[in-house]
Amino acid sequence: KPFVNYVERPWGSFKQFAHNTPCTVSLMTVQPGQRLSLQSHTGRAELWIVLDDDAEIQVGDDIRKYKTGDEIWIPVTEKHRLSCKSDHPIRVLEVAFGNWQQDDITRYADDYNR
Repeated sequence: KPFVNYVERPWGSFKQFAHNTPCTVSLMTVQPGQRLSLQSHTGRAELWIVLDDDAEIQVGDDIRKYKTGDEIWIPVTEKHRLSCKSDHPIRVLEVAFGNWQQDDITRYADDYNR
């Protein structure tokens, strides 16, 4: 897992997920009834931060519903998938640690035949 720095301030606190570390940050939005491919990566690990309730996330063989604020660590080479089975879009903030390359994706199942 990445080192997460928790800092308290008089006004509250903040978590620092990456500090002067190469990473790629993406905001994923999945529409109702849609899902990403079941995939893994050889060159990057990912931290997913759920922004909307009812995100269904698979990591390895474990499939669970997550709520706003949940954080999910996806190690390098671990199979994972984000699905939206709710009636509203699901957003997840992805912080990818490592070399982000589109051709580093291995797909095991894909609804879009990619």
